[in-house]
Amino acid sequence: MGFSGLIRFVFVLAAVLSLGAAAGQQLPPAEAPKAMPGTQGLPAAEPPKPMPAAKGETPSLRVTTTEVLVPTLVEKKGGGILYGLKQGDFELEDNGAPQKIRVQEEMDTAPVALVVAVEMGGVSMLEFDKVAKLGPLLDVFLSDPRSQVALVGFDSTQHLIQDFTHVGDQVNAELQQLQPGDGGVAILDTVNYAVTLLEDQPKDFRRVLLLICEARDHGSKHTKPVELIKRIGQSDVLVLSVSFSPETAELAHDAWDSRLDDRTTSIVGVLLAAVNAFKKNVTKEISLESGGEYTTFFSDRKFQARVMTAARDARNRYLITFSPSNPTPGLHTIKVRTTQDYGARIVARANYWAEGQGAANSP
Repeated sequence: MGFSGLIRFVFVLAAVLSLGAAAGQQLPPAEAPKAMPGTQGLPAAEPPKPMPAAKGETPSLRVTTTEVLVPTLVEKKGGGILYGLKQGDFELEDNGAPQKIRVQEEMDTAPVALVVAVEMGGVSMLEFDKVAKLGPLLDVFLSDPRSQVALVGFDSTQHLIQDFTHVGDQVNAELQQLQPGDGGVAILDTVNYAVTLLEDQPKDFRRVLLLICEARDHGSKHTKPVELIKRIGQSDVLVLSVSFSPETAELAHDAWDSRLDDRTTSIVGVLLAAVNAFKKNVTKEISLESGGEYTTFFSDRKFQARVMTAARDARNRYLITFSPSNPTPGLHTIKVRTTQDYGARIVARANYWAEGQGAANSP
């Protein structure tokens, strides 16, 4: 090939590459990864969807400016659920203002859509033997034949290992063959991704995220703490966290958190406190924000007991709803108490996020 022929070849090659790049930019997004056995060779899940703009289209949520759902657990001091409470036995405040509430007298009987998110990165491989025994415990969540469970593994990204199914054995089989991931622990991204999965489930399902990981985020790239606070505040997803973090293992944790009693009703103050708490222990704060529970484990027996308790408590909740008397856009603080002091532990969502004009400018 002569020099002039070489020049023509280079120009033709450059033109072909240019057309290929332009065509690549016009390709539609790839479909979400299909479930595959194990985790080796799994493609990364799609990045969690971005937060919807204030004036854009938003998903259908049960937290709106017209009605807020507050599943509430009332646990006796010595353990066990306090049953038989009526509407007149509860009081609820929204940003310090008493609200008129409605209470469904029967306990939560809705089918469950459950996402189990298990850490595969960081130090999680040391806990794989305990996590492998999780499968049979999921039957408690799947007692209703309509209930569904999906399994997500995560390190620096998310892997949809098993899509929603009622067959617990499928999830159990995957839990037996978890493989170590990279060094990342992208908890914020994973919770955001799991909430997206759950919001695609039927509206009449109770949506639950069982998060099994360490306490601190390492490597989330798509989700900031304030975005996740807003996302959880707009959803009705209940987050149950079981942590094997070395930091929390140093604590005699079985004392329950009392931080909610000290929250200010200032929107800015609450939001800043929540963001700071995310930095210290993100799994704990996510659970508190959603009205779920946070616990730790140190042994096989304690891990199984914690999961069983979480499953029981997820269903034994009073369903309280209210229409905010002052639906100011932004983050609202909720406090639930009983009219009589039963010495009980009350677990309910700490916040919700009211959308509206100007909400996008909230901190």
